[in-house]
Amino acid sequence: MTINQQPTYVCDEEKDYCCPTEASDVYNNNDEQKLLEMYVFIDPLCPECWALEPIMKKMKMEYGRYLAITPVLANDLNSFDSSCRSGRSLTKDMAKAYHETACRTGMPCDGDVWHENSLSTPETAISAIKAAELQGKGVGTRYMRRVREALFLHKENIAEEEVLINCAFRVKGMDVREFVKDLHSATTKKALQDDKELVKEMNIVSAPSIVFFGEDVNEPGLKVEGMYNYSVYEEILEDMTDKKLSKCSPVPMEEFVSFYSLVATKEIAVVYDLKLEEAHREMRKLQLQRKVEEIPAKHGSIWRSLY
Repeated sequence: MTINQQPTYVCDEEKDYCCPTEASDVYNNNDEQKLLEMYVFIDPLCPECWALEPIMKKMKMEYGRYLAITPVLANDLNSFDSSCRSGRSLTKDMAKAYHETACRTGMPCDGDVWHENSLSTPETAISAIKAAELQGKGVGTRYMRRVREALFLHKENIAEEEVLINCAFRVKGMDVREFVKDLHSATTKKALQDDKELVKEMNIVSAPSIVFFGEDVNEPGLKVEGMYNYSVYEEILEDMTDKKLSKCSPVPMEEFVSFYSLVATKEIAVVYDLKLEEAHREMRKLQLQRKVEEIPAKHGSIWRSLY
């Protein structure tokens, strides 16, 4: 009699990935051994950048073993679809952009935040994200996610330090006292300046944008502006390496939600190749098992892990 063993999974919060145990050795390679580098330029206020989250999660899960991913803050750029003009846009235009992006992409995004809060100066939030990154890439990534959840899902004013500090308390592994000290430090200002120089060096004019680099340092990078279907990014990864890329199998949904703490139905749908209705149905099953709870949001639902 043959017994089919279910694979076990390893989730690494510092490197922000989950993978089967048998693939973990490959994932644990140093970034210097990765086949591809990705510089992901985002504006934390940009709804289109927020809508890129499901694709980035899927890419990390399936191809994370090959990728060294560096997020770069790129606010104050022209928007690819005119929705990320930050302070230069009227409140009603930004609210409308949030609504339209949510309807088009399926990623929950509440534009009422622009009517309820003044978000025309995002510099404080930008500094906070860079301050969090000083504690490591994993902490920085998780913190930026919490800030964006506060903005897009909970309609909180991320221009206020109190809101940003509360976000820090929700990040596992964050030293909040150190974070507060770093908010206005010279080190944080230097990190912000480094991002600005990268934006200029790579000629980034819109957010979101991704620049891909292969192993050959003499080859120029490939810049992709805006957001596309996941298959487009897969083709880029395959075209930029002459090695066969094997996908990492997806972790169980409950593991996925537990790892990220809070996920949108859209993220489940993209990562597991489901329609939105199918993804919602699968999450409802987990809810009946008391593994997750549903939190209704404007333009969709989000799910919180209960373990």
